[in-house]
Amino acid sequence: MSAHESSVASAIRAAKRERRGALVGYLPVGFPDFDTSVDAAIAMARNGVDVLELGLPYSDPVMDGAVIQEATQTALARGFRVAHVFEAVRRVRESVDVPVLVMTYWNPVLQYGVERFATGLAEAGGAGLITPDITPEAASDWIETSERLGLDRVFLAAPSSSDERLGLVADASRGFVYTVSTMGITGERAQLDAAARALTARLRDQGVDLACVGIGLSTADQVASALEYADGAIVGTAFVRALRDGGVERLAEVVREIAAGTLRPDGAVAAGAAL
Repeated sequence: MSAHESSVASAIRAAKRERRGALVGYLPVGFPDFDTSVDAAIAMARNGVDVLELGLPYSDPVMDGAVIQEATQTALARGFRVAHVFEAVRRVRESVDVPVLVMTYWNPVLQYGVERFATGLAEAGGAGLITPDITPEAASDWIETSERLGLDRVFLAAPSSSDERLGLVADASRGFVYTVSTMGITGERAQLDAAARALTARLRDQGVDLACVGIGLSTADQVASALEYADGAIVGTAFVRALRDGGVERLAEVVREIAAGTLRPDGAVAAGAAL
């Protein structure tokens, strides 16, 4: 582990002290256009998101549901390039003091160059990467580079993972472990999967300090339920849909509504609802 303090971990710990836990919000860069995506990310940070997860649009998004796939295809069709991610991170960080992770499939990083990508991200003020489709044992270049540059490495843990696999993820991750609540693509779920609770407990047994649960959360109640056992709740589809249907203004409303789920029940929810 690097001695460099993780800004992501610090933000999650602060949210746990002040509220139930952290809200991690996802949006793809370049949707519906580049400038609006930057404005949208800034609005999320100003309306209750503790950690931003900016998605790098990719032509084969195997883990993403229909709403996010449609958004990333729009971004690609409108000329998205990898370098736009660094510009987006830079502009967001100039406006708000919220850590920014980039969620990316591994192939674009390899094509761009691991060292070059990591350096560009660090120089832009980015906190690190969420890498859904690479395992720790296949990520030695990224682990070495990120360690040197002080970047976070967020790997995914799934209910199907063996204890040995969870141990590898626990050891290699930095910032938090991304806990997948259901096997399958991202999108909204009517009910939180009990597998997420069991998986988080297994991660605790492997020494994981901070675990954030994602894939399926879309309401304040679901966020509150997730924060009964996890340190952070990750929301994506509900935010992308709000931006698509009502622009930045609607997105800000939905972020405030869902962020109410991070508040403690001792009267704080009423105050949050008045925002």
